[in-house]
Amino acid sequence: MKLDLPSTYPNRSGRVLLTGAAGFLGSHLADALLELGQHVTGVDSLTTGSRGNIAHLEGHERFTFVQADLAAGLPPAIAHASFDRIWHLASPASPIGYVRRQVLTLKVNALATMELLELAGRCAARIFLASTSECYGDPLEHPQKETYWGHVNPVGMRSMYDEGKRFLEAAAMAYHREQNVDTRIVRIFNTYGPRLAANDGRVVTNFIQQALANQPITVQGDGSQTRSLCYVDDEIRGFLLLMESPDAHMPVNIGNPQEVSVLELAREIRDMVGSTSPIVHTALPPDDPKRRCPDISLARKLLGWEPKIPRQEGLRRTIAFYRR
Repeated sequence: MKLDLPSTYPNRSGRVLLTGAAGFLGSHLADALLELGQHVTGVDSLTTGSRGNIAHLEGHERFTFVQADLAAGLPPAIAHASFDRIWHLASPASPIGYVRRQVLTLKVNALATMELLELAGRCAARIFLASTSECYGDPLEHPQKETYWGHVNPVGMRSMYDEGKRFLEAAAMAYHREQNVDTRIVRIFNTYGPRLAANDGRVVTNFIQQALANQPITVQGDGSQTRSLCYVDDEIRGFLLLMESPDAHMPVNIGNPQEVSVLELAREIRDMVGSTSPIVHTALPPDDPKRRCPDISLARKLLGWEPKIPRQEGLRRTIAFYRR
């Protein structure tokens, strides 16, 4: 990964804890932290993460992997250790994953989050917490600013994730205000790229897999709903900048403000693959957002960040990965 960070970015050799290290974003973040020279302890239950995502790090002198279910508490190797930075990315992150594991999703975003905030307080570590654009629900404001409180169904089929992440944000701010824990919160919008699980139901991987197999490409609804897709390298760069930004305690959107309809995306991927797949339409799932697009004014102002990799280039890299 080409980090493309400012020359003034601190290249520290500190000790960091990374939860969700074998996940899509976690594994890319592990690569970036190691490239910066940091010592990384990665934790993952492998419930939705994959050892394959971090197989290339086996034997790395600055990477240690701990398999543990944080919903059941912090393992002693972590609870009694000291870290300079804590990155909390652990959680199922796709509808297939969190609907199948609803209680686990709530526990890892609530119980594990509070334990990690306690650990950050004991270590005097800065902690980065991965929230989500799902906090906005099916939004009535477009694009979504961080000041928008959202339009969320608290008992719907996404509620275990939406409300779990909203609790995570509330916990982060409570620990910051009451116990002076140094927190950072990112609201992640749709991100794609290599290592995204092929079977987790996300739109980009669904379409690529179907197109490569010349199977029907399944578009939910009429396909007019929009998504904003950020390539993983841009997303990770935003994470790194946010972690080291001073006094950035309130949530920050990191995502691509360029919207694309789901139907247009299906056609685009089919053409790039060179597939003969027909496009077929299926029913929309409950509480599926009609539009999702970040306002990134705060990220531009606070971090000097915006996405750099065009969708065509990001899709080309992602398709190449799945061809292999």
